[in-house]
Amino acid sequence: MFTAPIAAAASLFIVAHRGASGDAPENTLPAFELAWERGADAIEGDFFLTRDGHIVCIHDKDTEDVAGTKLIVADSTLAELRALDVGAWKGAAFKGTRIPTLEQVMATVPPGKTFYIEVKCGPEMVAPLAAALDASPLAPEQIVVISFNEAFVTAWEKRRPAGRTMLLIGFDKKSETLDPDRAEVLRRLAATGADGLSTNVHPGADAAFVDAVRRQGYEYHNWTINEPAEARARIDAGAQSITTDFPGKIRAALEGGAPSPPAPSPQ
Repeated sequence: MFTAPIAAAASLFIVAHRGASGDAPENTLPAFELAWERGADAIEGDFFLTRDGHIVCIHDKDTEDVAGTKLIVADSTLAELRALDVGAWKGAAFKGTRIPTLEQVMATVPPGKTFYIEVKCGPEMVAPLAAALDASPLAPEQIVVISFNEAFVTAWEKRRPAGRTMLLIGFDKKSETLDPDRAEVLRRLAATGADGLSTNVHPGADAAFVDAVRRQGYEYHNWTINEPAEARARIDAGAQSITTDFPGKIRAALEGGAPSPPAPSPQ
């Protein structure tokens, strides 16, 4: 990695966490469409492989939390998963909402906007994801692949070295100091070949930490932030994007605009 000067201030770049998931069922088409309406610069979604080789958008390895019925995603077919209602838990207006495929989510991304694909499984996702992106109408610069799984990130970087790939690391909130510490974070970034780092908020991940990461040539991003004051503090510390459940609220607060309108009912 190269050493580079750090810009004095980061601009406002808002990533909608699982779509506008504060107001619509997470990881669904209504949530992603609402995120674009609310002015998000990017959407982030979570993805697993089905038993029959499809890539579907869901956060957990099973469907119990969002559907009330427990199917293991990796052991289920796309048809079995698509039969479930994953919207009713958020309200009657979303009843009948289905688990979307990667292709359906990509179809919502407007020109000039960005799609953060969080891979929730391991290296087995490399080949099917590469095939899906090869067939996608999205430009390569619109795609950012992110994951906690270091084996996947390493394999993906070898397969797609020209793409943007972020390593996700969650700091232990019970520890007053960074766990993992700065040296370990930089070691993992170097070992995986990732282009950048995205972390949760922690007091130890201060401006000095961000500066150290970025001076090594890595990007730095933060999740999940739903309060404007915290979002501003992280931007001031050098974060290059803010991931939030409420993209409209955060943008309006930080840019001084009007609050977002209520979430529309799905068609």
